[in-house]
Amino acid sequence: MFQIGKTIVSEDIIQKDFVCNLAACKGACCIDGDAGAPLDAEETKILQDIYPNVKPFLRKEGIAAIEAQGTFITTEDGELETPLINGADCAYVTFDNRGTALCGIEEAYNQGEIDWKKPVSCHLYPVRVQDYSEFAAVNYHHWHICDDACTLGKELQVPVYKFVKQALIRKFGEDWYGELEETAQKLNK
Repeated sequence: MFQIGKTIVSEDIIQKDFVCNLAACKGACCIDGDAGAPLDAEETKILQDIYPNVKPFLRKEGIAAIEAQGTFITTEDGELETPLINGADCAYVTFDNRGTALCGIEEAYNQGEIDWKKPVSCHLYPVRVQDYSEFAAVNYHHWHICDDACTLGKELQVPVYKFVKQALIRKFGEDWYGELEETAQKLNK
């Protein structure tokens, strides 16, 4: 672990390799698990605002889940998340003609309908950020459904922090990322 500003960062994001391999996993991270994508309070407002523009990109099941639960939910623990369809798929998931899960929010963004790519927690994956009162913990999350992404990352020699560069900059800023790169260079010597 090392510190950058008010973050404590796991060395795994430098030492582990990762490149999403949608052809292999079919976007399983959006349909497996038992929780929606983590959100921060600002993102819940964004989801409410953009929903009318995202709705045409969603499946009827997703629209029904959102209209029943809201554009986001608050868990029993007070966590903010995207709603799920029947406790499984994220309500914002769509599928391409090969059965690969895609993000309806990101599709609306790609089509120029909105200017927000997707929740930062999704953009950051496999990096997870846990906020505490004095600092944020920045960790690599290994999930077996991403084993093919780890293999591809190793083949291409792409460390996690480089794979999620844009998301890390979005979350923490250019200066923070520059410090991360400097630390990576030192650790890799």
